[in-house]
Amino acid sequence: MSEFREILRDYLTDERATWSLGSFGAIAEFHQDRNEALEVDSPGLFERASARGAIRLHAAAIERIVPVAYETLSPKPHRWSHAIALCLPERDAAREARSVLTELSPDADAIRAGDRKAILFDMGLGLPQCDFCIRTRDEDLLAILRANLGRSLFDPANSAAGAILKAHPHRVALTQAGRVEVFQMIGGPDTGGVSPPGPHTHLLPQLLKSGRTHSANTPIPEGLLPLGYLHPANPVMDGMGADTAFDIDDHARFQALFDRYARADLPALRRAVLEALASEADPAGFALPADRFARATLRLTLRQQHRLAERFGSRIYAGLVARWRDAFDRASDTDTAAEDDNPGH
Repeated sequence: MSEFREILRDYLTDERATWSLGSFGAIAEFHQDRNEALEVDSPGLFERASARGAIRLHAAAIERIVPVAYETLSPKPHRWSHAIALCLPERDAAREARSVLTELSPDADAIRAGDRKAILFDMGLGLPQCDFCIRTRDEDLLAILRANLGRSLFDPANSAAGAILKAHPHRVALTQAGRVEVFQMIGGPDTGGVSPPGPHTHLLPQLLKSGRTHSANTPIPEGLLPLGYLHPANPVMDGMGADTAFDIDDHARFQALFDRYARADLPALRRAVLEALASEADPAGFALPADRFARATLRLTLRQQHRLAERFGSRIYAGLVARWRDAFDRASDTDTAAEDDNPGH
């Protein structure tokens, strides 16, 4: 896995890449702005920190990570998302899965030295692969947290949840692959109801209630748990989900990762679709795949070929792709649920 180690190191210094660690409904994201000042810059140790957030990947765990590259459909037919899930076997991915608010210790492993005396509290979300924590040295907040230890954060009588939202402590997502720390405010009343740009967290109780470890649109092999995700630069939208001009280099870079790390049948299906298009085959002669992820790959391939045809001005090829899209990527197709367009969400 030395090749993948180098890939991770390269993307850690790529300011257009996004990282997230956590579980379905509770994630912490790390973003960097171009030329943003760094307080920790140690890609050789897989660490980075800005004034807004930080990330560390455990060097010892990287050799055991199973990367799963995948693409997902957007509700907008000219777009798609892509990522690499960072997985471990279930037995190796397991964390404490605490179900109540729990005081841990001073965070001696904090990425910035100045944060190592602040106290970590597990929020008690019961996630199998992530201890989702807050970190603070605020005496008022500490008193409220300690008064509510051993209780669910979702207990209506637990005053800790409101105090956390008001105090905006650091959030720390701990997994066997590494950690992400977020120093910015929690998205809510104090931020106009939206998450701030850059590093931020999402805690969505309605998704947590599902008990899922990942989105149903992510093709994670049986026996693996995704601990987080690397989102390389997307060729058709920026990190905030806005449309951009099609970037053929970003597209090619991810296709190389897809060929190497996707579920093996999906790149093979993509090649079959491209060969059929190259031979100007009629879509009626192409069998619709039975598997939902394979159907999504067929649709995604056609979306990408449409953008390539636009990019190079090939009217004949664009017409052929349009015929295939009429057959396989109609707006009424709902067999694969569309993903949120914002990377990492």
